Amino acid sequence: MPVGKTLISAAQIHRRTRELGQLISNDHAGKELVVLGLMNGSIFFLTDLLRSITIPTRLETCRLQSYQDTHTTGQIRGIENLEGEFRGKHVLVVDDILDTGLTLSKLTAALRAQKPRSLRTAVLLSKQVARKARVTAHYIGFEIPNHFVIGYGLDYNGAYRSLPSIHLFNPA
Repeated sequence: MPVGKTLISAAQIHRRTRELGQLISNDHAGKELVVLGLMNGSIFFLTDLLRSITIPTRLETCRLQSYQDTHTTGQIRGIENLEGEFRGKHVLVVDDILDTGLTLSKLTAALRAQKPRSLRTAVLLSKQVARKARVTAHYIGFEIPNHFVIGYGLDYNGAYRSLPSIHLFNPA
């Protein structure tokens, strides 16, 4: 079975997501926030985070892809399809995992070209690995070792997203 050891439990995820929602709400008090969720990996984190944010939000989504099997391709597909109005807005990008940094680096560059009032990023997981692009997230759920993980939106070729916890992936 490829579902390995539980790395982060559903209860830990729930607690940390609520903390992040409060932090984001405090940091953006009195402002409307445009939340840009990166699909499909962030879907569960995005939904739970939005429920924890107490200020007005507007939701946008963008489907980006950079992985094939357990390896990054180095190519970020989907940025050219970015839709939404971000000029002059307070923008929060929500992603599932920060590892190489290429996705957030290229996406935030595309967003900066639209001149948002502010631009921040939130990730559920940040891998402890050397980045290929210089990028850090403003809000981080958990730091994890350099392992391929599944669950809570993270997948292996489309499978295992619906697991409520984060698990190590153990291919056969």
